[in-house]
Amino acid sequence: MKAMVLSSGGVDSTTCLGMAVERYEKEEVISLSIFYGQKHEKEIAAAREVAAFYGVEHLELDLTKIFSYSDCSLLKHSDKEIPEESYAKQLEETDGKPVSTYVPFRNGLFLSSAASIALSKGCSVIYYGAHADDAAGNAYPDCSMEFQKAMNDAVFIGSGEALRIEAPFVGMTKAEVVKKGLELKVPYELTWSCYEGGEKPCGVCGTCRDRAEAFRLNGVEDPAGK
Repeated sequence: MKAMVLSSGGVDSTTCLGMAVERYEKEEVISLSIFYGQKHEKEIAAAREVAAFYGVEHLELDLTKIFSYSDCSLLKHSDKEIPEESYAKQLEETDGKPVSTYVPFRNGLFLSSAASIALSKGCSVIYYGAHADDAAGNAYPDCSMEFQKAMNDAVFIGSGEALRIEAPFVGMTKAEVVKKGLELKVPYELTWSCYEGGEKPCGVCGTCRDRAEAFRLNGVEDPAGK
């Protein structure tokens, strides 16, 4: 049985990759990273390093063109500023709509594209690192439990019941994801989460704040911040 892991180079997907390697052995695991027109390539570089650490096959796919019509603040062609506040604070201003760093149906496109490649590579499962904190308040609706179930149903049916999608952290907080990763000795020092592409993480964007809080709740220092 082979597994594909959507790998962004961040905490959640790297923990997914660590779990997959533990479960299936590195020879049976493939990591897939996707360009979507993001402002920087540091997360892709991190994903490459993580794949090399685990010794798994690493693939890359460019879906930039599909997102060229979006003005999401994460995209290179957008002139919008990335918010320097928590997701909770951002949601207070969105009236229940996704936050400005939500890339339109990104996980839907990622998982659909991954499904085609996974089937061609003989995989029977795709893992992705959605967790409850990202889905909370509709910040990222394509990280929700309902979305994961719907995508799994579609891919399972559309693949002739040969492929399924799992989001092992979809009911967990980011702190719980980090706890699991620490148990697995995941190389968090190699990961990159920040939405900005500076020399060091900015520390103030939503994902930096979430990451810092997750490590704090586990009583450990973020190794990537040393």
